[in-house]
Amino acid sequence: MITKAGNLPYVSLAIVLTGVSMGGNAWAADEDAYFSELPIVASVSRLPQRLADAPAAVTVVDRDMIKASGARDLNDIFRLVPGFQTYPNNTESARATYHGMGDGDYSSRVQVLIDGRSMYSPLFGGGVNWATLPVALEDIERIEVVRGTNAVSYGSNAFLGVINIVTVDPALTRGFSVSSSYGNQNVRDYGFRVGGKIGEVGDFRFTYKQLNDDGLTDRYDWIDSYFSRLFDFRADVVLSERDSLQLSMGRADGIIQNGRNKLVGGLWQQNPENPMRQMRQSDSYAQVIWRRVFSADSDFQFRYSYVVDRSDDAFTFSNLHINQSGDEGVRHEIEVQHSLKIDKAVRMVWGGGWREDAMRSEWSLPGMGEVNRSIGRVFGNLEWRPAHWFTGNAGLALEDDSLAGMHVSPRVSSNFHLTPENTLRLGYSRAYHTGSTVDYRGQQRAFGVSFFSARPDLMATEGLDTLEAGYLGDWRDWRASLDVRVFSERIRNRLYKIDMDTTNPLVGLSTVPIQSVEIQGVEYQFKWQPFDTTRLVFTQTLANLSSDYLSSALALNNSTLTTTKAVQIRELTERSMPARSTSALLIQKLPLGLEFSTAGYWQESMKWSTNTTAQRYRRFDVRLGYPFRSGSLAGEIALTVQSLNGAHNEYKAPNPDDTNPNPDGRIVERRQWVSLRLDF
Repeated sequence: MITKAGNLPYVSLAIVLTGVSMGGNAWAADEDAYFSELPIVASVSRLPQRLADAPAAVTVVDRDMIKASGARDLNDIFRLVPGFQTYPNNTESARATYHGMGDGDYSSRVQVLIDGRSMYSPLFGGGVNWATLPVALEDIERIEVVRGTNAVSYGSNAFLGVINIVTVDPALTRGFSVSSSYGNQNVRDYGFRVGGKIGEVGDFRFTYKQLNDDGLTDRYDWIDSYFSRLFDFRADVVLSERDSLQLSMGRADGIIQNGRNKLVGGLWQQNPENPMRQMRQSDSYAQVIWRRVFSADSDFQFRYSYVVDRSDDAFTFSNLHINQSGDEGVRHEIEVQHSLKIDKAVRMVWGGGWREDAMRSEWSLPGMGEVNRSIGRVFGNLEWRPAHWFTGNAGLALEDDSLAGMHVSPRVSSNFHLTPENTLRLGYSRAYHTGSTVDYRGQQRAFGVSFFSARPDLMATEGLDTLEAGYLGDWRDWRASLDVRVFSERIRNRLYKIDMDTTNPLVGLSTVPIQSVEIQGVEYQFKWQPFDTTRLVFTQTLANLSSDYLSSALALNNSTLTTTKAVQIRELTERSMPARSTSALLIQKLPLGLEFSTAGYWQESMKWSTNTTAQRYRRFDVRLGYPFRSGSLAGEIALTVQSLNGAHNEYKAPNPDDTNPNPDGRIVERRQWVSLRLDF
C-alpha cells in the first residue's frame, strides 16, 4: 500500500505544561498504543514522528482552525502561532516573521513550503512574496509550523523556522464547488474548485480563486488596493503497488499599488520620482514527486520543481527607465530522500538536493544579464528509541553555495518521556543564513548616485546557535494540552544594509555583518476541548532581544554606523519582536447547526523597519457560519467581521502630530463580508 506524505495520520495537536500531569494516569503498559493518537508530523526531521519524539517544537494548524480564524490572507493565519508576527496586505509587502528580524521587504529567515516546494525566490530578495503564494486557503489540509531553526532538514532559508503547507488530497475533493464573498472595502472574492477521478488510477483537483479589495483607507500621499488571481492543479496517480506520482502546476498573480504623492504649495500632486503605479507580480510553477515504497519501513522520494517569478512596477523619470521590483527570477530544484528503519530502535532519513537560481534585473543587476547561483546540499536525520522513556534525535546537513561558500548545520536533541502524559525535550542546533543574490552581486546606480553596491569582500554568513527546552503533555481525561518552549537564540554576524561612506555618493548601501543578537524567551500554546461542541486555543510569547555591534562594523570609516543611524539600527533590532504577544481562538457549535468562532489578538509595540513602528494593539475577529445540505446540494453561508473592536495600527503608526495633513499611517479598520459556498 502506498502512503502519501500529504496523508500521514493526523489528529489534533496535543502538548504540554510544566511537569505536572493534569491527567494523573499511571504509565501505560503499551506506550505505543497510547501515543498513537498524538499528532504525527514530518516537517522537523523529514521522518513521520509523534510530537513527543520530534526534536523541535511544532504547531499544527488544521482546517477547522483555518476556517474559524476568518482569515482571507494566508499570512493572517500565523497570528495563531506562538512567536509569529504579521500585518495586513497594504502598499507594503505582507510579511510573516518568527522572532522578529524581518527588516527586509520580504522575510527571508523562515522557510515556507507548499507540498515540499520552497516559496523562496531569488527575485524577491531571497525571501517570500506573500502576495503570490499559489495556494487557496480552501485547499490547505494543515500547516505544520516548526518553531525554531530547521536548517538541518531544509537549508539556510530555515534559519529561524519552517512553515510547511500541506494541501488536501484530490481524492477528498470530488465534485464541483463555487464560492463568493462580498463586503465593505470592496471585498469581492470569487472561486471554484472541481475534483474527480482519473480513470481507475488517480484523482485530480483544479482550483480557481480571485481576491479583491480596496485595502486600507487611502491617505493623502498613497493609495491602497489588492488583487490576486490563482490557478492551481494537482493530480495524484498510482503507478503500481509500490509507486505513486504527484503532479502539480499553477500560477498566482498579484497587483498592489506603489508610489507616493507629494505636497506642493499646499496641494497633493503626483511625485515624478515615485509616481502612483501598479506593481504586478506573478508566480508560475510545476512540480513532480515520485514515491516508491520498498517496505513498511523504507521508501524513496524524488522531487523536481520549476518556478518562475516576475515583477514589474516600471516608470520613466528624466529619460531613465526605473523598475525597482523587476524583472525575473527562475528556480530549478531537484531533491531525493530515502527513509529506512535500521533496526527496532533506529530510523533514519538521508538525501540531497541541488537547485539553480537565476535572476535578471536591469535595476539591481545592470548589464549583467542572467546571474546564476547554484546550491547543493546533503542531509541526514536519525531517530533512536532504545527505551520507552527516551527518544534521541541527531541531524547533520552540509550546504555548498556558489556565492556564499560551504556551511555545516548540526542538531542534537533528547526527549525524555517522564510519563505517558509528559515529555521533556532538550536540544541544541546550529544554523546559517546567507544573503540574497543582490547582496552578493547587486549594483544599483542612477543620476550618478549609487543606491547599492555589493561588497562580497565584507559579506559574512549569519550564524545561529540555539539552546532550547520544551515540555509536552497530553491530558486525555481533561481533553487539554499545552506546549511550552524556552529558548536562547544567539545570532552572529547579523547582516544589514548600511551606507558605507556618507561622504561619497558613488559608494551607497552595502550588506555587511554589523551585529550579534540574542533572543531569549518563552512561548506556549494551550488547547482545551471541554465539550464536544467547544474548542479553545490560547498562545502567548514573552521575549527579549539584545544586540551589540561588531568591532569590525564600528571600524568602518564614514559609514552610517558612525552616526546617529547606529542608534536607530539597534532600536530596530531590539524592537523587531514585541516583548509580549497573545492570541486566543474559540470555536463553538451552536443550536440549529450554527458554527461560531472568535479570535483575539493582543500585541505590544514593535518595529518592522526604521520608519515603521507598530503601536500596541488588540484586535477581535468573529465568524458565524451555517453549513447546510439539501439532497445532493451542500454548502455554507457565513458572516465574517475582522477588527470588530474598531480601527488600530499594525504596521506603520500615524504621525502623532494631529495637525499634520499627511499622517501616512496604516490604519486597520473594521472589515466585514458575507460568503457563500455551494457544493454540487
